[in-house]
Amino acid sequence: MTKKITAVQSPVFEQIKKIDENGNEYWRARELGKILEYSEYRHFKSAIEKAKEACLNSNQKIQDHFEEVLDMVLIGSGAKRNIDNIKLSRYACYLVVQNADPAKEVVALGQTYFAIQTRLQEIQKLDAYQNLDGEDEKRMFLRKELSQHNKYLASTAKVAGVIDPIDYAIFQNFGYKGLYGGLDAKGIHNNKNLTNSQNILDHMGSIELAANLFRTTQAEDKLRRENIKGKELANTTHFEVGKKVRKTIKELGGAMPETLPSVTSIKQLNKKPKNKPKPMK
Repeated sequence: MTKKITAVQSPVFEQIKKIDENGNEYWRARELGKILEYSEYRHFKSAIEKAKEACLNSNQKIQDHFEEVLDMVLIGSGAKRNIDNIKLSRYACYLVVQNADPAKEVVALGQTYFAIQTRLQEIQKLDAYQNLDGEDEKRMFLRKELSQHNKYLASTAKVAGVIDPIDYAIFQNFGYKGLYGGLDAKGIHNNKNLTNSQNILDHMGSIELAANLFRTTQAEDKLRRENIKGKELANTTHFEVGKKVRKTIKELGGAMPETLPSVTSIKQLNKKPKNKPKPMK
């Protein structure tokens, strides 16, 4: 029987996370396999090997993300023996769940969870993001990122068959509906008291922008990776991605995007005069 991921268990992947002596986070493969409902570790190894191949294809060093280790376990009567295991980085976990059985509910949750957390980690590691001072600068940074990735999404959606502007607007609405609990662009406008001429993204705070950035990047990745073809399937895919991002936000105890307040247009922030250094006396 498939386990249900409840608020009490959530976030289940954080519960098995460990920190090494250098402060680096990692997951043990055998524990992750059990969480992902593999009856035996040998069956889980197939997903790990595919993940290693994906890591190599991404120009990453396998040893940086998959560290072979030995664990000492009790086998009865106080006797112990070594068993092989792997220390997985967050990125390694992301690759593993992408190659695990997608029919399992917990795998689908893991795919979204590790995708979001890995993307967030990437952003946070960027010098440009670390040096930001305050909410306004974070908004501008994320808004720029979102604009860029929306271009990637539009290009990938076009390959999938979403060609006409009206079809792309419908495609975008499916993503919004998944993330915003059924609200399309018009519904979001009404919910946040925005006029039709106001761009939704320009009135989002950094948290809401980040949620939409994750939706966009994961939708683009899934369309491309699974070679999705046809407008209807592309729309369904975007909706499901948005829905999974929403579910992960809920699992992590975050606020639903439709409950977040609209803020001053980011265009107004761009008009703010920058502080000039005072002249030397």
